[in-house]
Amino acid sequence: MCSILTTFPPKSSRNGSLRISSETTIPPATKPWTCAVQIGPLTGYWNCSDRSFMQTQPDRNSIVGYVVSTWPRLSQTFVLNEILALERMGLPICIYSTKDPDGEPVHADIAQVRAEVIYLSAGSHWMQIVLANLRLALIRPVRYLKNVFRAVCYRRGTARHFFQAVYLANLLRRAPVGHLHAHFATGPALVAMFTSWLTGIPYSFTAHARDIYVDTQPELLRAEMEHARAVITVSHYNRDYLLRHISPASNARVRCVYNGLDLSQFPFRSPREMDLGPPVILSVARLIEKKGFRDLIEACSLLEERGRSFQLEIIGAGPLRPVLEAQIERLRLNNRVRLLGAQPQEIVRRAYQRASIFVLPCVIAADGDRDGIPTALLEAMASGTPVISTPVSGVPEVITSERNGILIQPGDPVMLADALDKLLADSQLRNRLARAARVNVEKRFTIDRSARQLLTLFQGGGDASFV
Repeated sequence: MCSILTTFPPKSSRNGSLRISSETTIPPATKPWTCAVQIGPLTGYWNCSDRSFMQTQPDRNSIVGYVVSTWPRLSQTFVLNEILALERMGLPICIYSTKDPDGEPVHADIAQVRAEVIYLSAGSHWMQIVLANLRLALIRPVRYLKNVFRAVCYRRGTARHFFQAVYLANLLRRAPVGHLHAHFATGPALVAMFTSWLTGIPYSFTAHARDIYVDTQPELLRAEMEHARAVITVSHYNRDYLLRHISPASNARVRCVYNGLDLSQFPFRSPREMDLGPPVILSVARLIEKKGFRDLIEACSLLEERGRSFQLEIIGAGPLRPVLEAQIERLRLNNRVRLLGAQPQEIVRRAYQRASIFVLPCVIAADGDRDGIPTALLEAMASGTPVISTPVSGVPEVITSERNGILIQPGDPVMLADALDKLLADSQLRNRLARAARVNVEKRFTIDRSARQLLTLFQGGGDASFV
């Protein structure tokens, strides 16, 4: 065993992804021939004898703070997958949730997350929030009042998120992070923006769908975009909308990064043969207007009239359940349509494997709400389930009709019934579409591809290959 004192050249040298720090002092090591290294965001010691790497505590400035609405959240598998992928790449993360969990089922993969989770909700942490705000108001009254005024000028409701941001800023005073990233342009992005005002820590956020088109007023969304280091969105359709209607000046900072899948969780299986019982038509989504479930149930009524054998299974919960139940009852489809409620991801993955067709007939809702790119659509395509959807928002960025899926006009149950009939009758078409869909997902929609792009952004790089 030996102690080595090494001085490297003033400029750090680079060899692939391995960065050797300049003028590094090597403390006593447990094995000979070690040197201090940084691999991506990891710091530690490299043993030249057995080529092993021993990680030390991360530099606080390398930590990314993820600000989310509710952790964990069953319907937001894309956030979970993203965090897991970034952690596999060595990025240290801390999660800040603006709301407490609501008791819904959680994915088993949550157990794999290494990040610390800190809750900022007023319900369970109101005293800490009050004390943090009092502290800042007393110690830095000008800064506090200036930023309170900036926050409340946008609209009613922002004050609550500002108070949460002060609490988060107080936490970061003792345990800082190098960057904040929020999911959704609603509360999480507001908390990240206000925290950045107070601390100077840069932030970015991912804008998805409803948060763009319905929930965030344009003036506030514009402010979030123009103060952010970067704005991520999940489709080129969204990017074009944001630049055309919200902030044309943000062109350089708005980037499209698709939600990616961990393909090891979605093994490809050829579409199920029809001689194994009634074919299962599957849909997975929240029971809300933009998912087009009323059109799907109406189409199934038409299939029933045509004498088609099938079973429709809808996985998901939401406010439209009573309406859909009444429609099923009215059309006498109780033996054909099952509403299975919210299910953990393990159950959903098995459902893709036994389904013959996956359908998500998206529409633009009456209030303007629409999808980005539905994650369930990608999951079905990866699993080998042929898909039917509509050319709403970013869906055509995933599906080329008749090549790797089928697109029908939104709000047209007859056209949807015809597409279902066509796929149910043609096993060769199902197989061809399913195989092409898997190739497309493998090429463009993997979680590793998306995570690499985000990692480059978080580390301040501007040369990532963004889609």
